[in-house]
Amino acid sequence: MSLPLLPTLDELLHPETQPTDVRARSRASADPLDPIHLFDMHWRDPEGRVSHLALPRELTGTRATVVVLSGRHFPTGSHKVGPAYSCLRERLVAGEITQDGSTLVFPSTGNYGIGGAWVGPRAGFRSLVVLPQDMSEERFEKIRAYGADIIATPGSESNVKEIYDKVGELRKDPNNRILNQFEDFGNYRFHHHVTGGAACILAEELVAAGHGERVSAFVSAMGSAGTLAAADRMRRDWPGMKTVAVEPIQCPTLYNVGYGAHAIEGIGDKHVTWIHNVRATDLLVCVDDNACLEGLQLLQEGRDTLQAELGLDPAFLASMDGVFGISGVCNVLASIATARHYGMGEGELIFTVATDGFDRYPSVLRRLDATKGPMDAGRARERLELFLGISPTRTLEATMEVRRRWHNQKYFTWVEQQNRSLADLEELWEPETWLAEAARVAELDRRTLELRTPA
Repeated sequence: MSLPLLPTLDELLHPETQPTDVRARSRASADPLDPIHLFDMHWRDPEGRVSHLALPRELTGTRATVVVLSGRHFPTGSHKVGPAYSCLRERLVAGEITQDGSTLVFPSTGNYGIGGAWVGPRAGFRSLVVLPQDMSEERFEKIRAYGADIIATPGSESNVKEIYDKVGELRKDPNNRILNQFEDFGNYRFHHHVTGGAACILAEELVAAGHGERVSAFVSAMGSAGTLAAADRMRRDWPGMKTVAVEPIQCPTLYNVGYGAHAIEGIGDKHVTWIHNVRATDLLVCVDDNACLEGLQLLQEGRDTLQAELGLDPAFLASMDGVFGISGVCNVLASIATARHYGMGEGELIFTVATDGFDRYPSVLRRLDATKGPMDAGRARERLELFLGISPTRTLEATMEVRRRWHNQKYFTWVEQQNRSLADLEELWEPETWLAEAARVAELDRRTLELRTPA
């Protein structure tokens, strides 16, 4: 079997530069499993615009504008398919992985695993996803639908150690090739170049149209921390922009070297990931997981109340349908907390991300119905305060001392457990390391294009 055409990251940032025949084939194919849709792993909607929602101030209660990039137009309905592809692509162009019967192993708490389940078979490989058994039913259904196998490990989204233990066993088989989003710089490079680049394009368009004056913050919860790489790219265009990391109150790993379990699927994994550029992080916001669940139920099922109580435009409410998952609501609540923390005002833009959409959470809301009761007008009015009031949050300014502590926390996972060297860890403290990793995109893109040319 030969490899399908592989896109460069620059073609995913600028899909209009893709070969004409490729664009025509991707538009013509209605088969979601067609490998041509590898070229659709970008942030553009069907009209070619960077997919986003600018939230009205009536909903956020802030003078600054929260801008949410939406990942639901990616082939799997989540932008995490991009990092899964990027990690595989880099191994392919380096010749480290070939179509020799290898199995690609994707450690994940959900969306990255779904992405790997889709990407692997599209490139001619078997995919095996390792994820916690307590993730939503829809996650398991999607992984199987894309043709991947599953190993379910004990626990929930905060039990990554159990995933690593299983991956350690699988690594002993030379046919298993591990693509670990938590340490693989292919993840960082995708978000730095594609997500960060798309955000910069959108920011320029919004400012030019008079919808803001400057980008003041980029906010993202941490699963792998890959999405935060977009902030590293944005800071080049918007000096002084704040990078804000987010984790659950119930699992305060960076906040207080803590532990626990929580219900925000895909984030807060009780360790500091290898690819988290902690030295470039300015603020940590902790968000209550119950607020995220109840906030999702309000946005998805309480839109009549949003219109009646806040006067929100019905067209906007319709455009919001299905856009948010749990972590997307988490990011919005953290963005509101960021605006209040810094006293951000008129003309300031806060960028964040809705990693996935509602399609993988109906079962989660049905569990919420059973414990809290179904959505009605009374509950909807009460939950408006999650956005307009002071929802449960905690903040921690990232002084250099705090950043160094976060960096040192990497030791326990990566040096003690995952056999990384102390010298490699110390390299991560240096800003030059991150600049060099980001700069590798051009060479990797060149080698990707060479794969399209027969020898």
